Amino acid sequence: MPDVALVMLVLVIVTALIFDYVNGFHDTANAIATSVSTRALSVKSAICIAAVLNFAGAMVSTKVASTIGKGIVDPACITQMIVLSGILGAIIWDIITWYYGLPSSSSHAIVGGLIGAVVAGTGSFQALQAAGVKKIILALIISPVLGTVIGFIFVVFFTNLVKKGSPYGVNKGFRRMQVLSACFMSFSHGTADAQKSMGIITMALLSYGVIPAFEVPLWVKLACATAMAIGTAAGGWRIIKTVGRDFVKLQPLTGFSVDSAAATVILSASAFGLPTSTTHVITSSILGVGLSKRINAVNWAIAGRILTAWVLTIPASAVVAYACYLLMSPFLGK
Repeated sequence: MPDVALVMLVLVIVTALIFDYVNGFHDTANAIATSVSTRALSVKSAICIAAVLNFAGAMVSTKVASTIGKGIVDPACITQMIVLSGILGAIIWDIITWYYGLPSSSSHAIVGGLIGAVVAGTGSFQALQAAGVKKIILALIISPVLGTVIGFIFVVFFTNLVKKGSPYGVNKGFRRMQVLSACFMSFSHGTADAQKSMGIITMALLSYGVIPAFEVPLWVKLACATAMAIGTAAGGWRIIKTVGRDFVKLQPLTGFSVDSAAATVILSASAFGLPTSTTHVITSSILGVGLSKRINAVNWAIAGRILTAWVLTIPASAVVAYACYLLMSPFLGK
């Protein structure tokens, strides 16, 4: 008879890596939408850059992984089925929003998925780390506000800096600089998003007893970074179009401002171990840039769709994860 716990551990690891892959193609747009929409980079070049730098960013730190792995759920209450159901809830919601071209948050999805799975597995909210959940949700709420404000400030600053230059010269210069800002954004995306799966896998390894304390093994870092890089290379044109073209019309200067503002917020949060939604931050930075022009520079219909996806993601992924737990536990155990 196979060791059921070991089989569940393998399922969790594989599913977490699938989540990283899905996160990669789902969130590729976050890093490259602006540079593609302003034609600073071709789609192929932008995706290659994003894949390489997502991998590099994922290898830098594990602070966000620790927050996800230890800050949401009481480790004593964790089972492999809870972890597996939480990841599946996030993956299913990510795929649904990707299909409809909605830039929803993979960060929100994994948080919601874990919450729903824990409630299903324990029958109450008591197993949740209230302080940790509050900290994570506050970070996910505040970061888009900072993205909007910093995006607004950056574009006003750079516009005033080059106001005496010719439009052709300004566009040419910032189109080149956008290659750097796209690299900056891709690297920051890796520091934030690959960390979630690292935290999940390490949580599962600790639950099984493979490791004595919560410390992300090197092979977990490499596996998660690779999965995200491969997913990124698969692309995400549906969301690139929504974020980079339909929401606010961008020029090289504004695109550079968006990427620089978003990457600044994400890297700052990652340094403190705070998980941010790269989707939220980049989209809010675009909103700040649009507002610097005029109110009607923003496509408010698209903004409404994006906001709807944001609001729904945590409860929707929690419900999906709850359902996954109820459906699978009779066959695979609790």
